[in-house]
This record gives sequence, C-alpha cells and structure tokens, in this order.
Amino acid sequence: MTPSTSAAATLGPDRRYSYAAVLGAVAVGLLAPGVATWLLAPVLLGGMVVLGVAHGACDQFVVPATHPTLVRSRSRYWAGFLVGYLGLAAAVGLLWWWQPAAAVALFFGLTAWHWGSGDAPTQARHRSQWLAHSLLRGTLLFAVPLWHWPTETLDIVRGLLALAGAANLPTTPGLLGIGLLPAVLAGLLLLWLSYYWQQQGQLARTDALETGLLLVLLVVLPPVLAAGVYFVFWHSLQHVLRMNQLMDRNPTAPRRSLWAEIRFFLRRSAPLLLISLAGLVVVFGLAWTRTASGPVLVSLALLAASVVTLPHALLVTLGMDAAQWKSRH
Repeated sequence: MTPSTSAAATLGPDRRYSYAAVLGAVAVGLLAPGVATWLLAPVLLGGMVVLGVAHGACDQFVVPATHPTLVRSRSRYWAGFLVGYLGLAAAVGLLWWWQPAAAVALFFGLTAWHWGSGDAPTQARHRSQWLAHSLLRGTLLFAVPLWHWPTETLDIVRGLLALAGAANLPTTPGLLGIGLLPAVLAGLLLLWLSYYWQQQGQLARTDALETGLLLVLLVVLPPVLAAGVYFVFWHSLQHVLRMNQLMDRNPTAPRRSLWAEIRFFLRRSAPLLLISLAGLVVVFGLAWTRTASGPVLVSLALLAASVVTLPHALLVTLGMDAAQWKSRH
C-alpha cells in the first residue's frame, strides 16, 4: 500500500452525510407515506446520475492507486483494463442470455457481498471480523425487505426473471426468508460482542447505530425506494469519498466540503460517466418507445447494473479492500 492509500485508509470517509440522507428519507416516508415516491423519485434520479452511475466511472484509477507497480506502461495498462473489464461484463451478459436464473442469483449475491464488504468498517482488527461484517451487513440489506416487504421484494426478482425469460418464483419467500433476518441479527450481536472483547467499543456502537439506521430505512420505505436511497446516498457516496482519498495526491490536506468532493470526483469520472449515460439513454429510450411500465424500467436498470457489478466489485475487493483481507490475523 502506498503512503497515500495508507493515510486514506486511516482517515476514512465521513459517513455522517449518508446518515443524514437516510434520516431525511425516513422522515419523508413517515410524514408523507402516500406521496413518498413522488417526493423521493426526483432526488433519487438526480443522485443516480451524479453518484449512482458515476461511482463506478473511476474504476480505472483503482489499480494505479493501490498497485502502482502494475501500471509501469500506461498504454499496456489501459489495454489490459479495458479487455479485462469489458470481458467480465460481456461474460455476465452471456450468462443472462444462457442461464438467466443463475445470472439473477449471481447479481443479488454479488451485490450483497459488494455492499457489505465495500461499506465494512476499516477499523476491524481481524480479517475474520471484517469478513463476518461484510457478509452480515450485505445479507441484512436483503433480509429485511424479504421479511417486512415479501410481496414487493419478490416482485422485483420476478420482474428481472420475466425480463430475462426465466422461470418464475414461488408466491411466498418460504422458511429462508422468515429465518434469515433473525440469523443475521444474532450474528451481528455476536460480532459486536467480539468488538468489545477486542477493546473496540466505539466500533461496536458505531456499527450498531448504522444497523439501526438501515433497519428503519428498510422497514419504513418500500424496497425500491429503500434500495435506491441506500445505493445512491450510502454506498455510492461513500465509494466516491473513498476514491477521492485514493486519487488525491495530497491526502493530508484539510477535508473538502461535500460539494467540492463530488466535483473533484465528477471531473475525473466524466469520460466514462458520459459513455455510460449515453448507453443508458439509448436502452431506456428504446424501452420508453415500447411503452414499458415502471417495473420494467426498474428491471432494465437492475439488469444494466448487473453487467458491470462483477468487474467493479472485483476491483473494490482486490484493490481498495486489499488491506482488510491481506496480512491480517
């Protein structure tokens, strides 16, 4: 790890911005549940562009920042990056065509891991704690909607399966959906106790606070809105702040304001962000001309996201999170 990445990992991004966004969305859901979708949708659409789509548009900078010895030749690196990134994306696309049910399972499983590990605390002393937190936090984000909003959650999965032409799901989540949440909560409780055992009480309290915030968000808002708020204003925003620390050549400088952080990131993500947005405009434009319904558009968005989730998640796990699983107890 380079000095800049070490300093960045020690400092860590400011998570209070995400806390505030979640609390604001929860307030809307509690005070105006009947119009929550109309109030939150414009904010989510804007955030999806500025943060959601953009947060993966700086993936090309992960390897240079975390493993600079692999980028001795700039042209060779870019060729390898494009071939590898697009090759993995194409492989996922072929899986959707060949085995759509497996592609759906891979997408949700990989998303759970990526959200859990990418947003895991960097202060955990042991690799086993980081791994446990990654799996439990990621599973929590899917277990709560499956338990509290079973019909709406399964409808999202059914929409993806229908779009890909795969077999449908049962009408109920079954024993797995019912027992998954208690198992995850029990696992988190044991994890927090292990933090206290390692004299990391502050980490345990912070993680319990975050778990409480996410539980409230996932219970108050229906799955599409809750997942949108989390993806845009928690996962994507925190990734942007982490990437800024990696890309910044002066990591000891005072923190910038949130808007300055976003501008810093958007300037570097602009080329790939514009290409991604152009592709999405074409896909959704074609769907719009065929009078696609709201659920179909949501399914299209998830399918498009799934194609790049694999290469993006690998870069985060193998690059940005390398210090979490390498050379640890």
